[in-house]
Amino acid sequence: MARIAVIGAGTGAMAAAARLAVAGHRVTVYERSQTHGGAMGRYARDGFVFDTGPSLLHLPAVYRDLFLKTGREPLEQCVTLTQVDPASRHLFADGTAVSLPNASRAGVLGALDQAFGKGAGARWDAFMDRAGTAWERSRRPLLEEPLPADPRVLHEDPYPAVRRRRLFRAARQARTVADVGAQELVDPRLAALLEGYALSYGLDPRRAPAAAALLPYMEQTFGSWYVAGGMRALADAVYERCLARRVTFVFGAEVVRVAEKDGRAAGVELADGTSVEADHVVLGAQPRPGLIPGHEGGAGGGVGEPAADAGSVPGRFLVLLSLRGAREPGTVHRTVVHTGDGAAEQEAVFGGRTAVRPTVTVLRPDDPGTRPDEEHEAVTLMATVAPHGPVDWTDGALRDRFADLVIDRASAAVPGLRERILHAEPRTPADTAAETGAEGGAVPAPALAGADGAFLHGGNRTALPGLYRAGGWSHPGGGPAHAGMSGALVAGLVVEGDGFRGSR
Repeated sequence: MARIAVIGAGTGAMAAAARLAVAGHRVTVYERSQTHGGAMGRYARDGFVFDTGPSLLHLPAVYRDLFLKTGREPLEQCVTLTQVDPASRHLFADGTAVSLPNASRAGVLGALDQAFGKGAGARWDAFMDRAGTAWERSRRPLLEEPLPADPRVLHEDPYPAVRRRRLFRAARQARTVADVGAQELVDPRLAALLEGYALSYGLDPRRAPAAAALLPYMEQTFGSWYVAGGMRALADAVYERCLARRVTFVFGAEVVRVAEKDGRAAGVELADGTSVEADHVVLGAQPRPGLIPGHEGGAGGGVGEPAADAGSVPGRFLVLLSLRGAREPGTVHRTVVHTGDGAAEQEAVFGGRTAVRPTVTVLRPDDPGTRPDEEHEAVTLMATVAPHGPVDWTDGALRDRFADLVIDRASAAVPGLRERILHAEPRTPADTAAETGAEGGAVPAPALAGADGAFLHGGNRTALPGLYRAGGWSHPGGGPAHAGMSGALVAGLVVEGDGFRGSR
């Protein structure tokens, strides 16, 4: 039985902790804050309850596997999952609207034809076929296996882009999300739909490789799921599973350095001066300078590095709305109000400025647990924004102006919105940074193949033997499903050694 120290109590770290405890190890989690869950936070006021992190679950099989492998009670006995249908409604600048059914390829194609005109569904269908090919080519090495010692196998883009012949010039092949939208989808609304998926994950459509087609493919193939009580309820369930497996949690314990002895990780040093010995250390938080011996830059060395400096990774701006008045029958859970100028928004978000007309996602769950009674409604507005640093999100006047802009944009999806507001609570990347420790409040994106490896994350193994990495800042990247996968990969590496190649 080995002693294992886990740094951070995010879902990826807790997933690793539960699996390692079941394998017979003595696991202790050290968390700088006073609670678990990492980015899966919760805000409550006057009977209204809101998620402050992810709002929907994709690939629930990741957590079904976690609960199956770590106890008798399956996931569905610990949380209530319901499919969101329609999966999303989209409002475009030209006034077009379309609702996309959940996990129904034929339904999506029919909806697109009806909203955009005959032929739109066929173009999206052909795109999804190519996205499916990319999924099959990269699923195991990108999601289900540890990042290889030589990650060049993931440097090539798995998306089979169509070569377009051009008069008197060489055929051109789409390389980025923006290229796919312009060259293969053609219709600017279909292009905006695709770019909206990328932006929601914090990816710049102008730079993200065409392999980002995996993101809409995953959502439309495997579905979008809501956790009753919000995604925080999933984090609570993982925490309870850890406690049931006798994982120890120490809150208010900031790890300032990984201890090294004889060339391997040997424990952790806490901010209060305490030293704790361990046989293995799992880093479940964003690496920072000084944390890992011999890697003062903070990345931790080893296989693969973060896709970008945290200062260039966007965050999320939320407005949590307590509304008077009941949720109307037939209200869609998730509505995306698209900008009319995607290029300008991308220039702002990835150039360190605030967008003039941001894309806004409106979340209206039909969940009695989020509101005081049936005569009120809890609504969350979300926009992808530049992180704190390039934009000073501690500036109260800026925060309030942007919140007002987000509410104005969301009014297209919620008629009479302003008149219903009892309270509006803005949450900025500065708040995210303070609560989670992520630099600038940045939110890591899922890993992507292609672009010469620029969108891969640090490997679960590191250059320091005995030190492993889990969570959104490590392979295979951010998001609840990907974080859960990282926990499984780390547990496999610790239990089976470097020969572990993922579950089959």
